[in-house]
Amino acid sequence: MKKRFQNRVAESRIMLPVVCLYGIIVWILCGLIEQQWWIQFACFAVSSFLMIILNNQNVLIRIYSRSITAAFIILSCTACFLFPNIQGAIVQLCIIASLILLYQTYQDRQSVGLCFYTFLVLGVGSLLDVRTLWFVPIYWIFIALFVYSLSFKTFLSSLLGILLPYWCVSAWLLWKGNGDFSYFHDHFVPLAKFALHVDYTTISPLHIAVLAFIMILAITGSVHFLRTSYNDKIRTRQIYYSLMFLNAFALFFLILQPQTEDIMLRVIILTTCPLIGHFISLTYTRITNIAFCIILAVSLILTILSVWTSSLIF
Repeated sequence: MKKRFQNRVAESRIMLPVVCLYGIIVWILCGLIEQQWWIQFACFAVSSFLMIILNNQNVLIRIYSRSITAAFIILSCTACFLFPNIQGAIVQLCIIASLILLYQTYQDRQSVGLCFYTFLVLGVGSLLDVRTLWFVPIYWIFIALFVYSLSFKTFLSSLLGILLPYWCVSAWLLWKGNGDFSYFHDHFVPLAKFALHVDYTTISPLHIAVLAFIMILAITGSVHFLRTSYNDKIRTRQIYYSLMFLNAFALFFLILQPQTEDIMLRVIILTTCPLIGHFISLTYTRITNIAFCIILAVSLILTILSVWTSSLIF
C-alpha cells in the first residue's frame, strides 16, 4: 500500500515534537508570558500528555501514530480564544482523565474503585464549573451501553465519587464558614439557568467558523470510522462510538445554550481528535491526502485569525 504525505506525517516520530513546538509558539503569541497563563498552559500540557495515554491504553489507532495528540494541540490552537479561562482548562483536564479511568472498566462490573475515581474526577471538575455535572448522566449511559460495566456496585460508587468533593466542601464550610451553606445555592444556580430565547449574535463569526471546521472534521472522522470499523476490535469500536455520542451531546448543548461555549467546545475538540486522527492515519488515497493538506491549511488560517484577534501583541 502506497504511503502518501499524510501517512508519512502521521507515522513520523518527529511530528509530535514539531507540533508541540508549534503549540508553544501559539501560546506565547497569544500572551502566555504577558498574561501569566502558566496554570492554563500547564493544564494544556498535561491534557496533551493524557491524550497520549488515552491512545496508548486503548489502542485507538492500530499503527504507531501520534496524530490524536497532534490533532488535539492543533485544534486547541485554532480555538486559542479559550486559553485565558482557567476553569475551562481544568475541567477539560478532568474530563480527559475521567475518560481514561472510565475505559479501564470495560466489561468489568466489579470495577468499583475505577468507577469511583472516574466520577470523583468529574466531581472535582464540577467544583470549578458546575456545568460539568451535565456529563454525569452521559457517563452512566457510557457505563451501561458502551463500556458494559454497569452494576449496582459501580452505580453506587459513581454516586459516592460525585458526592465526595461536596462532602469535603461541606466540612470546610462547617469549619471555616460557621455553617453558612449559601455557597451551594450560588454554586448550583447555573444548572437551572437556561436561556429560553437563544441569542447567537453574541458568538463571533470566528468562533462559529472554528466550531464549523471542527464539526466537519468530526463528521469526516465518524463516517470514515463507521465505514471501516470492522478492522478494529470490538472494544475500540465501543470507545469510538462513545466519543461520537459525547461529541453529539456537546454540540447539541452548545447549540441549545451558546453561553456554554467554553466547556462544550473543549469537549468537542477532545472527542474530535481521535476521530480525525484515525482518519488521517488509516487512509491512503489521493483524495484523503488532498483533504489532509486542506485540513492543515485551514487549521493554520484559523489559528492565525484567532491569534490576531486574541493576542495583545497585535
